[in-house]
Amino acid sequence: MTASPTFLGLPNRLADDRLPRAVIFAAAHGSTYPGKDSSGYALASGAIRAASQDDAGLVEHWDFDLGGPLFDGKPISCIDVGDIETTMHDNAGNRARIEAKTREILSSPAIPILLGGDCSVTIPFLAGFAAQGPVRVLQIDAHIDWRDEVHGERYGYSSPMRRASEMLHVAGIVQVGLRGVGSARISDMEAAQRYGSCLVTAREVHARGVEAALQHIPEGAQVVVTLDCDSIDPGIMPGVAARTPGGLTYTQLIDLIAGLGRRARIAGFDLVELYPPAEIGGLSALTAARLLVNVIGAIVRQV
Repeated sequence: MTASPTFLGLPNRLADDRLPRAVIFAAAHGSTYPGKDSSGYALASGAIRAASQDDAGLVEHWDFDLGGPLFDGKPISCIDVGDIETTMHDNAGNRARIEAKTREILSSPAIPILLGGDCSVTIPFLAGFAAQGPVRVLQIDAHIDWRDEVHGERYGYSSPMRRASEMLHVAGIVQVGLRGVGSARISDMEAAQRYGSCLVTAREVHARGVEAALQHIPEGAQVVVTLDCDSIDPGIMPGVAARTPGGLTYTQLIDLIAGLGRRARIAGFDLVELYPPAEIGGLSALTAARLLVNVIGAIVRQV
């Protein structure tokens, strides 16, 4: 486990032995494709934690995104327990450790918040909810990630929604932010449509607001959110491997997170695909850090 810095300077445990409401952890590596170097993604969690440090002393200040201080005037209820040990190309081992940590946090009980890593870490993260089902998945992404396999690997970053669709505890999938030309073949789109995934393009959100996505989520449902940084417009999130114009704005994303917290229950959250080698001026890490603040605030405020 890494000792410091933690996200927002949060503790790694609550001093009075209270159970935390949410637990942040990071996993640098998931399932890599043969010959693929994913080491750049391993820098993401550190960049996000570093970007959050300027706000570490402001936790009790008024946050205009949330309409009040981060913890809504209550004691701190989120901890950051650091990074779990992962090794690039140890695909099965990485998946096992991520799933085990997710299950451990859920049994505490608390809401897990995972910092990736590429979005292959999403597969074992979702698998960790098997005993919590049924859950619905809200994927915020430019791509549908529905490939069955790539170079013989079925658990890589192109396949998380295909694998999620096969999990018995996943009751449905909503995918929002879709745009441009990505890795999806026509057969992948057909598979997503056969499953019944609700596909919401970025243009629909720009035209109709976040209700275009929220309307597909049953009230009171348990929802696991996976946020791929390339869902966000590269004007504010340049540090991704697949920049695509026309992405979601910061305001749309925080409205989506807040709206989800009011409509349903955020049961887990991951943020993936920040790629620091493509970063410009620290803007991506700053945007990611602010989004995570909103996630914590929404979790604190949900029933």
